[in-house]
Amino acid sequence: MAVRKTKEPIILVTNDDDITSPGIKNLVEAVKDLGKVVVVAPDSPQSGMGHAITIGSPLRMNKMNLFGEVEAWQTTGTPVDCVKLAVDKILHRKPDLCLSGINHGANHSINVIYSGTMSAAMEASIEGIPSIGFSLLDYRYEADFTASRHIVRTIVSKILKKKLDKHLLLNVNIPSVPMDEIKGIKVCRQAYAKYDEDFDERTDPHGKKYYWLTGEFKNFDKGKDTDVWALQRNYVSVVPVQFDLTNYTLKKQLEKTKLFS
Repeated sequence: MAVRKTKEPIILVTNDDDITSPGIKNLVEAVKDLGKVVVVAPDSPQSGMGHAITIGSPLRMNKMNLFGEVEAWQTTGTPVDCVKLAVDKILHRKPDLCLSGINHGANHSINVIYSGTMSAAMEASIEGIPSIGFSLLDYRYEADFTASRHIVRTIVSKILKKKLDKHLLLNVNIPSVPMDEIKGIKVCRQAYAKYDEDFDERTDPHGKKYYWLTGEFKNFDKGKDTDVWALQRNYVSVVPVQFDLTNYTLKKQLEKTKLFS
């Protein structure tokens, strides 16, 4: 399972849509000649899992032949489990870069909190591995990833040429339009936008109630520097993300007011 010593960058690829999804196939295709690529991904869809890890049950791995000469493993765990297993049991070292995606659907604004795609990338960042999560704003299985492959390759090629902060973490969202309609790449902040959620109450054939989560996406942020603003105008959004959730402004306010002194 060990990766041979090489001067090529070692690129770990993972996702949350499962190892057979079109998104991860297109991600591998975009970067397979940029380094030594190793795929470790879930064996079933894990969307919305966030930063969940498996504690109460064993994890299993199976080697797969899905990407030609690219080494690939499927696991029974979550996206975060995949990153942990890759580093400890497959690579036996930290990769030079971790790529997660390409997700089927948006991971802009509040979605970053729930996203298995971004949580896998965040886990890598926590472990000191520069990482990027990629998402295409198209939930369809048959989505066209042509432009996404180009965008991924462009971003990863540029990143690999730089000396990277080991905690680098980027959330990249790509509009679902042809390449000639993409206006460019914008570095953005996360918009204050979320889903106005509701649980649709239904009744099953046995007369028992069950609930189906529904919701409408609402953008409360009128700024012109947000990921939602950029994507609505056919720009690729790049949001630098961090796992330090400290509110430093509020921290200073609490220290100044001595509320807890």
